[in-house]
Amino acid sequence: MQPNNPLRKYFRQPAIYIRLPSQGRWYEPNSLIMPANGELPVLPMTANDEITSRTPDALFNGSAVIDIIASCVPAIRNPWAIPSVDINTILVGVRIASYGHNMSISSRCPKCGHEHEFDLDLRSVLDRIQCPDYSKTLTVNDLTISFRPLNYQQINENNILQFEDQKLMQMFSQNDLDSQEKLKIISDSFKKITRMTMRAIANCIKTVKGDDFQVENFEHIAEFLENCDKSVFNVIRDHIAELKKIGDFQPLQIKCTECQHEYLQEFVLDMSNFFETNS
Repeated sequence: MQPNNPLRKYFRQPAIYIRLPSQGRWYEPNSLIMPANGELPVLPMTANDEITSRTPDALFNGSAVIDIIASCVPAIRNPWAIPSVDINTILVGVRIASYGHNMSISSRCPKCGHEHEFDLDLRSVLDRIQCPDYSKTLTVNDLTISFRPLNYQQINENNILQFEDQKLMQMFSQNDLDSQEKLKIISDSFKKITRMTMRAIANCIKTVKGDDFQVENFEHIAEFLENCDKSVFNVIRDHIAELKKIGDFQPLQIKCTECQHEYLQEFVLDMSNFFETNS
């Protein structure tokens, strides 16, 4: 048996504690250990975590995010099961724990074109993250539909498929193909995107209830979406889009340092540089 390491007292300790917007809902069994006070400890990244965050292949397939969360938020036993409503809070928490709450942001004023940088307090970003109300059902004709957020694995799979499709279209634009071949590529790409969209929406639906039945089977729900009236599909799609919008980062209110113009700027979490220091 290995003796206790006398350096253990120098191991990293929790730097901050975060509350999940989901409050622990929508996690698979045994994928989350929720503390009694509802606050998850977040450890700063290790040197290995930093290397992982800068590995292109790991960023592309999602394993970088999974490995960093598993390392820094040990209460989450299965990061792939994290619902979408919690991802932003967790990653911002890891950023704060590792590098502090200030993050340098670049912005271009839409009025005068001046480019300027400012320090964003990520604690204010955390405070503004909201959790959509998934308890509200949607009634369409005589159907009652309940919803749930995607988990990180489903989000990652969709992102990879979208990236591969975009890459295919770029190759298509650079190749000398005849019109028939181009039409086939465009048609196949459109069908693939439609299929991805249908499956993503189906994954967001928990149940579809009628007067004397309740459907939870994913394949049955996906088949329903593919064959229902367009107006019904659009209502469901728009409802899910609105839920996602509520859970996204809110735009930043910025005042230009040159002309004093105030404007809104989207705040997007770009994993390729989110875990870089300001130095």
